[in-house]
Amino acid sequence: MTNSRSSNIKFIYLYRDASNYKNWGEVIFSNPAGLQPQEIEGYFHRCFTGDDTFIASQVRLPEVFFYDCGEPTIDDHCFHEFSSIEATDLPATDKFRRSILEFVRECANAAAPGWLGFDPQRPDRRFIACARAVPR
Repeated sequence: MTNSRSSNIKFIYLYRDASNYKNWGEVIFSNPAGLQPQEIEGYFHRCFTGDDTFIASQVRLPEVFFYDCGEPTIDDHCFHEFSSIEATDLPATDKFRRSILEFVRECANAAAPGWLGFDPQRPDRRFIACARAVPR
């Protein structure tokens, strides 16, 4: 990995159920603006809820739920959690070909009215307005 201002950015997130079992995901975004990881991380902390949770489907990230492979349990919920970001020389993997700045804007737009949660126990995944981002 280089410290080049044009390095791509790896967004690392996870699903953590109520029993604290974790399933990890990551997406690499292009970074043509040369944003630094510390700067980008601050944007995410402002977009996500107070505990850095968000709804992956609202920002077009792959969901990494355990229950996607079976029936949800009482431990399951709808939130994913932001873990970290890092500069990388690996190629971008975002299937929508977004830059990290475009992804930050998408997160801000999703957070503004509040993240739309859903009950994983319901097959229709009915959305309900829930948490708004907490300014930090």
